[in-house]
Amino acid sequence: MEIVRCPMDKQELELEVIQRTDDEVLEGRLVCSECGEEYPIEEGIPNLLPPDMREDAPA
Repeated sequence: MEIVRCPMDKQELELEVIQRTDDEVLEGRLVCSECGEEYPIEEGIPNLLPPDMREDAPA
């Protein structure tokens, strides 16, 4: 987590866990400590695309 940063302003991201296994976060979000932007984690994969690009990304 120390190297993962917000793609918008390069600030730290805080992890909010919704569902996890013993060693993996399955569902949750990463929240920027500066701008407040949220990046979803779905099926263990964080989506760090900028907000305006997320809607057009293939599933």
